[in-house]
Amino acid sequence: MPAHLEPRLLRAFLAVAEDLHFTRAAVRLYVAQQALSRDIRRLERELGAELFVRTTRQVALTPDGERLLPYARRALEAQDDLLAAFGRAGAPARAGTERPLLVDVNSPGLLSGRVLALARELAPDSELMARFESGLTGAATELLAGRLDASFGRFAGLDPALRDRLEQQPVRYEPMAVVLPEDHPLAALDAVPLDALAGERVYAGAGNPRTLEWTDLARQLFDGRGIEVAPPAPLAVGAEEFRRIMAKTRTPVLAVVDFPAMPGSVLRPLVDPVPLSPVSLVWRKGLMHQGVAALRAAAARLSAEEGWLERPVGGWIPAMDALVMRS
Repeated sequence: MPAHLEPRLLRAFLAVAEDLHFTRAAVRLYVAQQALSRDIRRLERELGAELFVRTTRQVALTPDGERLLPYARRALEAQDDLLAAFGRAGAPARAGTERPLLVDVNSPGLLSGRVLALARELAPDSELMARFESGLTGAATELLAGRLDASFGRFAGLDPALRDRLEQQPVRYEPMAVVLPEDHPLAALDAVPLDALAGERVYAGAGNPRTLEWTDLARQLFDGRGIEVAPPAPLAVGAEEFRRIMAKTRTPVLAVVDFPAMPGSVLRPLVDPVPLSPVSLVWRKGLMHQGVAALRAAAARLSAEEGWLERPVGGWIPAMDALVMRS
């Protein structure tokens, strides 16, 4: 008998026991059916007991499963009461009883804001509060510390030790773009070929410890193309400060196609090839909250409706990112 059981395994058991259907239970928990089955098998191994009888037509509790059911319910109710007492999210709570969910949308005007807006519609009784962390590397630290609950960004760009403690759901292969001074020679183009940036220094957050995953993506994109990552510079916060710095330095800025318009500059998509910024919804492992479920559902709906996970033919993306986005 194990010294302790992960509450996640008991929640998986309870969902299947109540629905007697693995697919419906997986949908209810917002997990893949394969992951749910894996958790059930692990629980059975740890308890040394078979909990379900599975056939091609039905699922039923075994005598050991029937015996576990009341214990699982009491254990999870006790955990939920404990977490509620300390203002933390446990299992999905009754409408209006959960604490606010803190969601990092990185910057105003990005696709993450659209996901958040739809999630609020899907879960009107939950409070989803926007935060602006500007970088998944920085946000990941806040996620693990419990000061933030969800964020968006390039999951493959995080340190493996961080990835092991987080969950992710692919949202979009977002085409990348470049922000140019409005009188830059390339500003006259509708789209800027990557080769046209040869000899340029392009700002990509170098020196900012909160955006290491973005700078790394830029270095991989620029490698062998004659494009340099611009040296570290103070972060321009706000439209007016961005305009002033752009006018002073005239340094192009690597961005995405949803980057909001800035005074004194133009946004042009990059082509030949189309570089892709892989965006995932990211949250802390084990976090169970109606708001997270709503964010996942909203991201899945928008991705499907707008083809966000359809890669453009010939689109550029690092191999590791492609692997993570297919997971």
